Amino acid sequence: MKARTLKKDKVNIITMGCSKNLVDSEVMLTQLKGNGVEVSHESQQQDNNIVIINTCGFIDNAKQESIDTILQYADAKEKGLVEKVYVTGCLSQRYKDDLEKEIPQVDAFFGTRDLPALLKKFKADYKHELVGERLLSHPSHYAYMKISEGCDRPCSFCAIPLMRGGHVSKPIEELVKEAEHKAANGTKELLLIAQDSTYYGLDIYKQRRLADLMQALGDVNGIDWVRLHYAYPTGFPMDILDVMADHPNICKYLDIPLQHGSSDVLKIMRRGTTREKQEELIHKIREKVPGIAIRTTLITGHPGEGEKEFQEMVDFVERMKFERMGVFTYSHEEDTHAYQMDDHVSEEEKQERANHLMDIQEQISFDLNQEKVGKTFKVLIDKKENGYFVGRTEFDSVDVDNEVLVDASQHYCRVGDFVQVKVNEATEFDLYGDVVG
Repeated sequence: MKARTLKKDKVNIITMGCSKNLVDSEVMLTQLKGNGVEVSHESQQQDNNIVIINTCGFIDNAKQESIDTILQYADAKEKGLVEKVYVTGCLSQRYKDDLEKEIPQVDAFFGTRDLPALLKKFKADYKHELVGERLLSHPSHYAYMKISEGCDRPCSFCAIPLMRGGHVSKPIEELVKEAEHKAANGTKELLLIAQDSTYYGLDIYKQRRLADLMQALGDVNGIDWVRLHYAYPTGFPMDILDVMADHPNICKYLDIPLQHGSSDVLKIMRRGTTREKQEELIHKIREKVPGIAIRTTLITGHPGEGEKEFQEMVDFVERMKFERMGVFTYSHEEDTHAYQMDDHVSEEEKQERANHLMDIQEQISFDLNQEKVGKTFKVLIDKKENGYFVGRTEFDSVDVDNEVLVDASQHYCRVGDFVQVKVNEATEFDLYGDVVG
């Protein structure tokens, strides 16, 4: 009798949602590969027999996208196109019981901190010697670095603490080791991420140590840029501004989600601050770090936001002239503090308000970009696309901010290299220029 050949498992990881989820997927990828499992991230080959979906459960649209993806692969399993479907991440953490009932085709659901349990499905162990090492799912010249997990903030609209738990910082020496490993593998830019980066260190060092961490990462040989994201405005550690001002490789860039421009709504949101305090903080930041690019995000349609409060936010945006800005519409999330309140603004009105703010921001961004024409900037080349080499200045983060476009028929650039670009044209969100020097 002929022995049946055992086909080796091939795993494909699908990532939904934010950069923090992407980091989790990269850790999963590293651990599975370290255990000898054949695994890829979002492979287009469709030759895998096992799928792991790392879900997002943050707002309605993201939840729906995650559910649609799970259903797509549950259907593929029923048709015999894949053998096993595993689901992990935020949606799975928050709605595990409901999902198990509704989508029984999924082989197992895991929460946000269940990686060792997931690995056991592959007869794999969590390898502590791989901590700090990470296979990147994107070009290796930049890397997201998650400096902490979870959040202790009580924001009314946010379900993150329900899915990710309380704040836990990673030790400085562990992060430095991770940065050294990345630099040795060609990483030039570190993008620091957390639910609340300014809280860093309070749990393990009993004091905020973000400035110390940024300095330590900036001292790693081979790291040219360190970029800070998601800095909570309340209790903002001003010493990080000294590090930014004094260290050329700490980007003059700050992602600080302010969420609203009305003191009344900020109080309802439980943000622990006021419009006046936020404006004072922005002025101080710009004073201490001249030329800094401040990115913020705002929410329209939160319970308590009437025409008056929205107009206050419009005025706030017009006054502050943020270099970068994004706007979300409020999502009514069960088990959050705001869920008890009346979600009184219609979806259409929320979107109209968001569009209005982005129209204002478009003009602000256009005016600021015109001031860059004729100037030369250090640019990191990320990719080649549609006849252009596409890169970023230190004032722009990956995927969310402005890009610099260099005509590939006129200039040659290598992806992952820094080049000097003289800007000769600017639109609302893009700069066009020539490589010089």
